[in-house]
This record gives sequence, C-alpha cells and structure tokens, in this order.
Amino acid sequence: MPFRLSIFASLPGSHRPPVGHAPPRPRNRKSKIENRKSSDSASVIVIVMITLLFTAFALVAFIEKASNDLLVEHREQQARRLRMEAYSALEVTLAVLEDFRLALNGLRSPAEGWNDPLAFAGYTPTEDRTIDISFEDESAKLPLPNANAEILSRLFQVWQLSKSDADSAADALMGWMKHGHTYTTAITPDYDRGSIPFEAPGRPMRSYQELAAIEKIRTAFYSEDGRPNDLWRRFVDNVSLLNFSKPNLNAAKPDVLMALGQFDQTQQQNLSDYTAGRGSFQSQGPAFFQNVADAARITGNTGGNTGGFVTTISALRINLTVHDGRSDFRLSAVVTMGNAAQTVQTPATSATPKASASGSSSTANQPNANATSAATNASPTTGAAGQTAASRNLNYPFTLLEIRENDEIPPPPPPPPPQP
Repeated sequence: MPFRLSIFASLPGSHRPPVGHAPPRPRNRKSKIENRKSSDSASVIVIVMITLLFTAFALVAFIEKASNDLLVEHREQQARRLRMEAYSALEVTLAVLEDFRLALNGLRSPAEGWNDPLAFAGYTPTEDRTIDISFEDESAKLPLPNANAEILSRLFQVWQLSKSDADSAADALMGWMKHGHTYTTAITPDYDRGSIPFEAPGRPMRSYQELAAIEKIRTAFYSEDGRPNDLWRRFVDNVSLLNFSKPNLNAAKPDVLMALGQFDQTQQQNLSDYTAGRGSFQSQGPAFFQNVADAARITGNTGGNTGGFVTTISALRINLTVHDGRSDFRLSAVVTMGNAAQTVQTPATSATPKASASGSSSTANQPNANATSAATNASPTTGAAGQTAASRNLNYPFTLLEIRENDEIPPPPPPPPPQP
C-alpha cells in the first residue's frame, strides 16, 4: 500500500501531495507583477493629472488674455463707430447754430431756440443710439488775458479772501502773466531760487495747473497735501483762459457779475433769475438781453456797470455723449465765431523782437505768422490737379479752439453760497 501510494505520487500530472507532508505554499510571482503594474499605472495617472492641471491653467490664462484682447478690440471698434456718430451730430449742431446766428445776427443764449439742435434738424441717430447734448458758454467767465489786478482782487474778495490777501494774490498772478510787472504789494516771488529754478513765463496762463507754481496763489488755492481746494475749483468755474473781449451778460457767472459788474447781491440775483427763468421771472421762462442797455430795467439805474459785458457768445463749449447700450463716446468741442475768441499762443519764453530789413517789427510772436507769409508768397498752382487755396477754402463759419474725446464731462457746478 505505501508502495502504491508512492508510485501514484510520482506519476506525472499528479497533484496529490505525499502522505504526511504539508502542501507547498505557492510562489506569488503573478501578484507581484500585478502590483508593480498597478504602481506604474498610478504613477502614470498622477503625471497625466499634473499635466492636465498645468494645461488647464495655461488654457485659462490664454482664454483670459484672449478675452481681454478681444474686449479691447471690440471697444476700439465700437469707439470708432460711435466716434463717427458723435462727429456727425457735431456737424449737425454747428449747422443749426449757424442758421440761428445768421437769422439773429449772433448767438446770445439757448433760450433763442437752439437748446436742442438735433431735434430742430430732425437728426435721428443710427442703430437705436441716443445722444445727449449740452452747452456751456465759455464766454460767461472772466477772460483772464484781459483781466487786471483790480478785477482779480475783487473776484477774490467775493470768495471771502481779505483785501490784503486778495490784492497779494492778484498781484502775484499779474506778475506771472506779464513781463516787467511792477509788484504793488509786499510779495516778492523768487522762482529762480527754488529747488528747481524757473522763470515766470510772462504770458497768460495756458493751463489751470500753472496755479500750483504761482507764489501766494498755491497757498490759497491748494490744500496742505497739494490738492486743489474749493477756491481752485471756483477759479476754474469763473475764469476762462481764452482771450476774448468781454463776458456774455446773458450767461455771466454770479461771481463775475459781482466782481466785474460790481452789482450788489439783489441786482446779481435779479439778473441770474431773469436769464434762467427763476424766482419772480419763472412765468416767462428763460430769457436773454439783446443789448446791455436792456439790463437796466432789471438791475435799475443805480449801481452796477454793464459796460464790461456784451450780450453775444464769444466761445461756446458743446458737449456730446453718444450712448449705444452700455458703451458711450464723449466729445467736447469749443467753437468761436470768426476770431471772437482765441487761445493763448504766445511763446512761454521771452524773446527779443528783431527788426526786419524794412524796419517793421518782428512777427515771431504772432500766431501763424510764418504760415500766413508762406501762403501770401506762394504762387497758385495751375492745371487740372491744381486749385488755388481760395478755391479750396470751405468758408467754415466756426473756428475750433479745442476738441476733447472721451474726457469726463464735469457736471454743472453747484450754485455759489449766498453772500452775507
């Protein structure tokens, strides 16, 4: 029996273990290979996930940059379309103003009927756009190039500066704008001794930012941290840097009426109420004066000086805003009729005039002198391609003094506080 069992145990293909021996433990080679494969697979998955994560970050960054680029491009194209609409509306507005100017022999006030020129002309914006338009009479302000120290001092006194401080501020401002100015107060500017030496330009201001450089003015019009204060904003609202003869009485600022016209509080209030259609003149609505003599029935014959004013507009600011959904385009232009107003064009540095060969004075400080001389001496071209300058002249009725695009159009300033 034992012999037979040993024989059976030795037969090939037999899996019966010998009697009295434990079965041998199988070697786990297959499981090790599978574990190794699963470990390699996990590493590959981690690498793939990290790659996908970096790819996702890169894709998000690319999409954001592409979105910004597309947004900028869209806004630029939208601005170009709205820009064309704004200038079209501006041309229509100027055409309507010219019609009123010819019919009424000048422009005096929007109360004449040109307060909504686009509706008057029947202009309809394209693509369901809307246009807001407003006017600001730049000649309602005091023309700084033609102001003197006495007028400026009275203006500063209206703003509650003491007479001595007002005189000093006016004296410093005149010294900044005029060569060889003789100071009448104790102020003695020493611009050439500052940390950055400079010289007073000796010409009217070109920018309101120049106020920060004028002695006595910078201490009154700026706060301790160098920011413009209420006096600076009041100066900007009441004083124009353009050169025109006199302010327009129909739109003159209350402070200008008191400083230049020397009207008392009651007279100034009556003039403002008459032109705006307020107070006792509310029933008649906004009105305007045809000439300064008409103002006498409003101010009375006692006190006040209407001789410092005119009743026509010298410089008009036109504010246009084109709306198209959430997009808009802002356009602001200052126009004048002929040469009624001019910008400050004299050079900032002093120049010694040189006499010409014929003994006449130099035209170096005259605007466009060289261009005028060249145009006078140039011979007109001939032929089919050549037309004379006169034949190409459009006879445009307005002179553009300033054009600004997409600048913030400031809201109307609040009324000045009541005088005691």
